[in-house]
Amino acid sequence: MKRYFSSDYHLGHANIIKYCNRPFSSLEEMNETIIKNHNDRIKQEDEIYYLGDFCFKNSLGGKEGEGTPNKASEYLKRLNGKFIFIKGNHDRNNSLKIITESASINYGGKRIYLVHNPDFVNMEYDINFCGHIHQHWKFRRIRRGEKYTDCINVGVDCWDFKPKTFEELMSAYHRWKKENDYK
Repeated sequence: MKRYFSSDYHLGHANIIKYCNRPFSSLEEMNETIIKNHNDRIKQEDEIYYLGDFCFKNSLGGKEGEGTPNKASEYLKRLNGKFIFIKGNHDRNNSLKIITESASINYGGKRIYLVHNPDFVNMEYDINFCGHIHQHWKFRRIRRGEKYTDCINVGVDCWDFKPKTFEELMSAYHRWKKENDYK
């Protein structure tokens, strides 16, 4: 069994293609690419810590491009792995009924805080994993007064639309720290 991290698939959300300049010509292409990439990496026995904004479900008369009528369960049937969901800002209408807004794990010798929005990182942890900010940055050092913490954006927009393992994320993070002369 492996453990993966990801966020911000935005399945069923046509407008996310233009909002984030995603390299897809249609909603179907985006959905199918993300589902294929997910299943190419994740097997049924693997865990995926999913940090918000899984899919968009629109209601009748909803805004054009802001979601299809698909329920989250329709996508989940097609995706491998055991999901551990953290609620994102767009998860209130997608039928998942997620109530977990953050979580902490101990993994790879690190205390890691999992949260969707990096505005809510926890300064008491070794590192924070987040989503929400799409393509804007992969890594960020966040300071509050004298304290700082590093944050890794696990969103698919930064990782070739694929979930990543802890080891892959940490390897890239350590390169970033070295390039930026962070201790």
